[in-house]
Amino acid sequence: MAREDITREATIGQLLDEITEKVPDQDAVVYVDRDYRLTWREFRDTVDKTAKGLMALGVKKGEKVAVWATNVPHWVTLQFATARIGAILLTININYRNAEIDYLLKQSDCENIFIIDGYRDTDYVKTIYELIPELKDRSRDRLNSDNYPKLKRVFFLGPEKHRGMYSWNELLALNVQVSDEEYRQRQGELSPHDVVNMQYTSGTTGFPKGVMLTHFNITNNGYWTGANQNFSPKDRVCVPVP
Repeated sequence: MAREDITREATIGQLLDEITEKVPDQDAVVYVDRDYRLTWREFRDTVDKTAKGLMALGVKKGEKVAVWATNVPHWVTLQFATARIGAILLTININYRNAEIDYLLKQSDCENIFIIDGYRDTDYVKTIYELIPELKDRSRDRLNSDNYPKLKRVFFLGPEKHRGMYSWNELLALNVQVSDEEYRQRQGELSPHDVVNMQYTSGTTGFPKGVMLTHFNITNNGYWTGANQNFSPKDRVCVPVP
């Protein structure tokens, strides 16, 4: 069988547009415990606002955007939003502590990080302030961290405001600063073979290593996982990770 018969040559953003055009009013994301439900049309709109907000702040193609959070709605939004603009989503283990976060930020040359308030007995906000004390006395758009010179921005996934961090609502509000033309132009620069996701190994035989995945990797893995199980638009999949 020829390669083109068994693979999809498309970016994550292109597939989002494809499914939205087919079933715009069908549920895309549901969080029962939060009474949160979005159709594909609503989900794409949220993704686009988030992506434009990131562009407005200067996030470029190839920049890494780390997410240190449990499975909150923002998580899936950020995976698609970063993919839309060619940024690389960097996943972070929710059980990490100061030392692991320090290693990851340095080893990955991460430019952006999104956090929630915490998980179990780990206070994420406190951890970030301990690692990046500059957040408390420098402008959030001129971080210039001594420990993490590549780091440009810190975001909090919630309406609360923390010194030196952008809130989620502030990020969404910035979307109006990017035109549809600029947004389309950025998407036109992307290839299915661009890296879009970076995941760190468990590090059982040494320090964790970043594994890079492309649009092509993710879309084809997802497509054939569903196809081999005969999924249809009527099916619903429970995803408890991360």
